[in-house]
Amino acid sequence: MTTSTNRYNSIQVALHWLSALLILFMLVMGTFALSKLPNADPAKLMALRGHMMFGGVILLLTIIRIIWRKISEQPPHATTGNAALDKLGVATHVSLNLLTLLVAGSGIGTAMQAGLPGVVFGGEGSLPPDFSIYSARIAHGIFTKLLFALIALHVAGAIYHQFVVKDRLFSRVWFGRG
Repeated sequence: MTTSTNRYNSIQVALHWLSALLILFMLVMGTFALSKLPNADPAKLMALRGHMMFGGVILLLTIIRIIWRKISEQPPHATTGNAALDKLGVATHVSLNLLTLLVAGSGIGTAMQAGLPGVVFGGEGSLPPDFSIYSARIAHGIFTKLLFALIALHVAGAIYHQFVVKDRLFSRVWFGRG
């Protein structure tokens, strides 16, 4: 697709920043709060309810972002002048979406394996003593660590573009005329 734009459209910008905030919130919540609460603590149910609902929103936003990217006009990929870094940038963006889908999928898998919808939303039964007995929970933990690492790489790349390459990359993914 040829393009005449040098920035992302307002819908993509809004989806990007809303997704970024929700994903960071969920990663921090899951890693530093939810995982520390014992499953016997009544507060765990409320925390899981929020985690599952926000996870569903992130999954929906990610699917919308992927579809919107396919059907809307896109600026060309940002370049650094280094072919390897340019390929890494493209791979990182694809991987961020893929890992976000894998985190959501493994979260859904954990919920299904542990019977969480009935427990968390229906008050039926109780939480298992430990979620680590579920293979999907193990995958969820691995995928979230990888997602943290990719987000760090993404942020480092954006900072490199903005302050080393000085290509005003941030203006491509912010509101307004840039």
